[in-house]
Amino acid sequence: MQDNSKAIRVLIADDHPLFRMGLTYALKQQGFDVIAEVSNGQDAISACQDSQPDVALLDVKMPQLDGVGACESITSLNPAPLVIMLTTFEEPAIIQAAKDAGATGYLNKETDPAELARIIRAIVAKPTQNWLPHVHVPRFTNRETQVLALLAQGLSNKAIAKTLELSPETIKDYLNNVYRKLEVEDRVSALKRSHELGLIQVQDT
Repeated sequence: MQDNSKAIRVLIADDHPLFRMGLTYALKQQGFDVIAEVSNGQDAISACQDSQPDVALLDVKMPQLDGVGACESITSLNPAPLVIMLTTFEEPAIIQAAKDAGATGYLNKETDPAELARIIRAIVAKPTQNWLPHVHVPRFTNRETQVLALLAQGLSNKAIAKTLELSPETIKDYLNNVYRKLEVEDRVSALKRSHELGLIQVQDT
């Protein structure tokens, strides 16, 4: 268990230098010991192995390896720090992926520094408590995921069938399963709902 007499040791992984600098300053002002700053997920894994922080704060979108991928590797280390995702991405599918990867917390970058400090300390004090937002994300089979991805590319049922070397009737069955799980009735609604959930990746702006 974390010794409250010692400063909590934190690693920050984010590809925006100014954000890292500001977060480092804010956390130090709140009494934390920021022991490492890195700009990508791969370096975050290496830094956790070398420095053994108590907490790793990871952004979701980073070069070389994203935050979710880094989280999965970091939480498998021994000893492993607690991983808190600190990001602007709030899509349920990303939150669910972070949870599946072993993240203990999921916070927005706009969180007030004092509130962030309070939450980090609370998580360290009670790491087994559920600190992640509750989300409900449909679980698709591999084939349903393929069909949804091709649907997002604007392909017709016939074109999807040709791409996957399946019959149009089979594609229709898969689409009906996708619609049912998304609780929608047509492809336009399916695409909209998938986007809202973060199931469809969109181009970064």
